[in-house]
Amino acid sequence: MAGDSAPSVESGTAGESTPSAETDTEPDSTPSAETDIESDSTPSAEADTETEASGAPGTREAGPASAGAADAEGTADGGGEPSADAAGGEGGAAEVSDAQAELAAQRELRARIEQRKAERGGPVEAGAKLSGTAADLLAAVRAVESGAKPVAAPRAAEPEPAAPARPAPQERTVRPPVPTAPLVTEETTDSVRQVLARGGAPEALAGQVATVLGEGAARALADDPWQLLAVPGVRAEQADGFARALLGAECGPADPRRVVALTAWLLEQAALKGHTALELGAVRDGLARLSVPEPDKAVDLAVSEAAVLVFQEEDEEEPEADEQEDGEEQAPRTEPAAPVLLGLERYALAEESLADGLARLIRTVEPAEWDGPELARAAGASGLVLHTGGEAARAEPVALAAAARERGLRVAVAAHTARDGAVPLPALLSGAAGPGRDAEGLLALDLLVVLDAPQLDVEAAAALVEALPDGCRLVLGGDPYVLGATGPGRVFADLLAARVAPQIASRTPDPGPIGELVSGIAVGELNQVAAPGKEVVIVPVRDAGEAVHRAVQLVADSIPRAFGVPPEQTQVITVGHGGSAGTRALNAALKQRLNPGPGRFGGYDPGDKVAHSPAPGRTVTGTVVSADAEGLHLDCAGARVIVAKERVESALRHGWALTAHQAAGARWPAAVVVLPGDAAGGLSRPWVYTAFGRAERHLSVVHGVEQALPRAVAEVTAPERTTRLRPLLEALLAQDEE
Repeated sequence: MAGDSAPSVESGTAGESTPSAETDTEPDSTPSAETDIESDSTPSAEADTETEASGAPGTREAGPASAGAADAEGTADGGGEPSADAAGGEGGAAEVSDAQAELAAQRELRARIEQRKAERGGPVEAGAKLSGTAADLLAAVRAVESGAKPVAAPRAAEPEPAAPARPAPQERTVRPPVPTAPLVTEETTDSVRQVLARGGAPEALAGQVATVLGEGAARALADDPWQLLAVPGVRAEQADGFARALLGAECGPADPRRVVALTAWLLEQAALKGHTALELGAVRDGLARLSVPEPDKAVDLAVSEAAVLVFQEEDEEEPEADEQEDGEEQAPRTEPAAPVLLGLERYALAEESLADGLARLIRTVEPAEWDGPELARAAGASGLVLHTGGEAARAEPVALAAAARERGLRVAVAAHTARDGAVPLPALLSGAAGPGRDAEGLLALDLLVVLDAPQLDVEAAAALVEALPDGCRLVLGGDPYVLGATGPGRVFADLLAARVAPQIASRTPDPGPIGELVSGIAVGELNQVAAPGKEVVIVPVRDAGEAVHRAVQLVADSIPRAFGVPPEQTQVITVGHGGSAGTRALNAALKQRLNPGPGRFGGYDPGDKVAHSPAPGRTVTGTVVSADAEGLHLDCAGARVIVAKERVESALRHGWALTAHQAAGARWPAAVVVLPGDAAGGLSRPWVYTAFGRAERHLSVVHGVEQALPRAVAEVTAPERTTRLRPLLEALLAQDEE
């Protein structure tokens, strides 16, 4: 399907316009680059040039003012810290629990992490058999742990002792109670506000700073201004300006506080792009771009201060020696060493916990012979099964769950969004839906089927697997061609690559012209498909303005008239939030046409379609019902939800238009995909596949990117993510075979 080859109900000449300020794509892995991707890790995942502002004192060129604005925008897509929205009306409790579930799951995981660290008697054991550069860095960490003065990573004279053996996975302990969120006093916030004012930073950031840094935040920030980087959305140059305003001549590019904070910040930025770790060279390059002198020593210092961890996966195979003709042996052939990786403890622990948990499920299941299709037989014999397929294939794991219930097993089906009888994953983990927890804090399940598995990031997957009892079977199903998780990690892809579990590929194709179209996209081909019922329509446009006009016309007039699909059941999907045809522009135009009003409730009116983000990485569409002193009342698929007034700005967007990342995991009777000329740089095969696949009955493509669309499908794949899950899991299971 080239730009003008498919059936069309509109005519026009394709063209290009000014490049967009924002895209919804996943950018490359350069750690210092600012990201415009959708992420559930932090609001800064969508840097919006429309909201950036300066206001720096003295020599400061840019202040953290833009970070606060970006935060307000970003959290509506799943960024920022989750908070609980009160429920109102019948059915609201489940949605509220969804909103709270992410906090509960993260707290439980981190409590378990602390317990694991205490059992091991020290920090995460990582790289116990490192050599070379990695051993140098780890030696610096050991020096700090032993009480010695931090040094710039001297080479260890003796090899490090082997890591202590992991406890047997069957030895499960009673889960500690989930800790409550620490309360930040108004006194702390006021003190932080004063420090921010002294440094010329927006006082509106005081609440975020106090929440992130806790009690004593004001003193910590005054002593080390670069701790401002711990606040989501703050950029390196903003923290530098804040530090100069507070410290004056006392600070410089080589300030140890700066280099440690920037090293950790680079890894946080990498997490926004999906990485759980970065190669040592990439971190050094990122520090050099931030004008850090001697990046090698900077990395050593960050490691010695335990701000970051160092890893190197070992090669278990001994190098073979070559023999000469006279019988003399040459030196062993040396293979390229595994790369040295740097990571944050948070993601390192999550990956190790996930690997441990998956290995435990694989080890503890009792194989059984289940009759039925291939998926059923594999699930009976294995603790972990991977199922791949498109939208139509989702029925297969759902049927497996139904058959398992008939066998008398305790079964649950969870998914990224509530479809096909599945409960949202946060609701399962919180206990708002599903079987609830037993006395040990584990889910009372014999089989868990998870749909939309590609949307699982490493922390969500770790929390899920940690909650499953020994002997429980886990079936992860999903479409491997869709956009990946908005958070760090590539859990489903890593498991498929590791080949540690049975993989069942569905043979059920997606039906109709839309199914044929997306099947071709999956293999890099944008084909013209026969659409006698106008299931697929191409609408050529010349520029972004015309793209917005045509999209509104399709939603309001053409699709309802031709297919009987009302506007509220048609979803507009575009590449990014900014630009002249991004979600903001499209939502403004669609509201004006479909539900005009003054926006008297925080910019919203009754009847507005909204995108609500009750938890990071999860977007739920709904409709505004009313507003009162409690907040904004929404109807989300029949559940009444109240969004508190202070959360409206951060947790809501108008929802007639979404990005593909927001739309992943959901489907609508009709979809309008808007591709103006300035969106060309944001297109990739996974993005196109995901966007086009959201339509069930009808797909309209507002097309202004000319040949950039088939080129993206053929050539632009998803950027690689650096993760550690695969080697960790392979090593654990290899121990069982020895």
